[in-house]
Amino acid sequence: MENERIDKVLEFLNEKGFEYNWYTHPEAPTIEIARQHWRQDGSKHCKNLFFRNHKGNRHYLVVLDCERDLDIHDLEKRLHQGKLSFASPQRMEKYLGLTPGSVSPFGLINDIEHHVYLFMDKNLLNEKALSFHPNDNRATVVIEVEEFLRYLNVVGNDFEFIELYDN
Repeated sequence: MENERIDKVLEFLNEKGFEYNWYTHPEAPTIEIARQHWRQDGSKHCKNLFFRNHKGNRHYLVVLDCERDLDIHDLEKRLHQGKLSFASPQRMEKYLGLTPGSVSPFGLINDIEHHVYLFMDKNLLNEKALSFHPNDNRATVVIEVEEFLRYLNVVGNDFEFIELYDN
């Protein structure tokens, strides 16, 4: 099993002194499949979607609660970035160094030009810990929200927490 992407994420987290837990599991490219392998660790598992604007010159990573669905037209209104569409696998590889099914905020460590803008559901701030793939869908990293916020500041991409749904 190739763990190059996992190793890169764990090395980054270790070098920067982040506290986290992680575990491996069978390949899980969708939430439905991943759900079969999640541990009862108290974390909120997240859904990560990668978009581009109409011109293709801006890219956005949107992170939300895996239990929620997101209407793209509603998202366009909330983000105020114009018409959005899912970014191609080629763009995903270019900007995040990732492949479909492995999208994660940990891909931002590959975005050295800080091109990708991150939008996160502000409700995630109410969780104790969050779970993401470490850029490979055969593992999960569990990180407390405070540590994840520190990660976002260290990685350097612009980000904001927004209201993604009407509750």
